[in-house]
Amino acid sequence: MAKRGKRYQEARKLIDPQKFYTPGEAIALVKKAATAKFDETVEVALKLGVDPRHADQQVRGTVVLPHGTGRDVRVLVFAQGDKAKEAQEAGADFVGAEDLVEKIQGGWTDFDVAIATPDMMGTVGKLGRILGPRGLMPNPKTGTVTFEVAKAVKESKAGKVEFRVNRESGMHVPIGKASFSEEQLLENFKTLLDAIVKAKPAAAKGAYIRKIALSSTMGPGLRISVQEALR
Repeated sequence: MAKRGKRYQEARKLIDPQKFYTPGEAIALVKKAATAKFDETVEVALKLGVDPRHADQQVRGTVVLPHGTGRDVRVLVFAQGDKAKEAQEAGADFVGAEDLVEKIQGGWTDFDVAIATPDMMGTVGKLGRILGPRGLMPNPKTGTVTFEVAKAVKESKAGKVEFRVNRESGMHVPIGKASFSEEQLLENFKTLLDAIVKAKPAAAKGAYIRKIALSSTMGPGLRISVQEALR
């Protein structure tokens, strides 16, 4: 087991590992424990009562957090003509077509979100092996394959996050930075949880949300009462 640093050990003293906290209590403690020299990301971890091996129990979606994530999101748009101009005016960092495809094929992936108009997907499809494993491939299910490029760019810039269940039925989603106020983090937390609850598959049986934990980048995790979180 890796030895934890002094800062982590001090932060660990603030937390009762046997306790299930309310979301508000957990956020206050995570902020207090985030003592790194950079602005730590606050992340929610969940365990869901689904079996992701079955297609009808997949959980995936996006939600725009009311206070954003605190990140400067670099948005790339594959588009041509008027749609390319629309993307640029909406604030996209990179806009192009075949030129961007060639650049990415050459090894460049210096962006956080990729959006494409539907007519560009025949060209963008060449990048599946590069963008897919990085979670950057445009997808209609997450609203990143669309003719409404201005809306998609603005939502990404404003703090749209994707949530997706993994093979272990878990999920990890950022909800902001430790510098955010407790109220901002709590509102982001509730907005995310509401979206995940609404995405519950009809085939899921029993308790849907089994476990919730909260942590910062360098801090210890806190267990949150599912009952309190769902109130």
